[in-house]
Amino acid sequence: MTEIKQAGNSNQKSERTWAIFCHLSALVALIGVPFGNVLGPLVIWLIKKNDMPLVDEEGKSALNFQLSMTIYTLVVLVLCFVAVGLLFIVPIILANVILVIIASVKTSNGEKFQYPCTIQFIK
Repeated sequence: MTEIKQAGNSNQKSERTWAIFCHLSALVALIGVPFGNVLGPLVIWLIKKNDMPLVDEEGKSALNFQLSMTIYTLVVLVLCFVAVGLLFIVPIILANVILVIIASVKTSNGEKFQYPCTIQFIK
């Protein structure tokens, strides 16, 4: 009987770990991978979504947020031509990194986290 509980607990831990990877994989963009912030969560979500419900939920959340951040960043880059966008580049990158870390920690603790300012592309 204890083996079943341990196996279930191990499965939950594995699922939570993959859900954390969904969030953290967005940071791949920081090492220079073009659109890595979207590709990282997308790949993990596509591979694990059918086997792990938590990964499906957290992957959609991470993917929606990263797609939203990509759109916001592109708008700010266009605004850089008018010099207004220069004020927003660093805050947008910092907000992205900080929110990804917060989401990862919350997921690690088994808590729900909802990214702010997210467009729901995938439901």
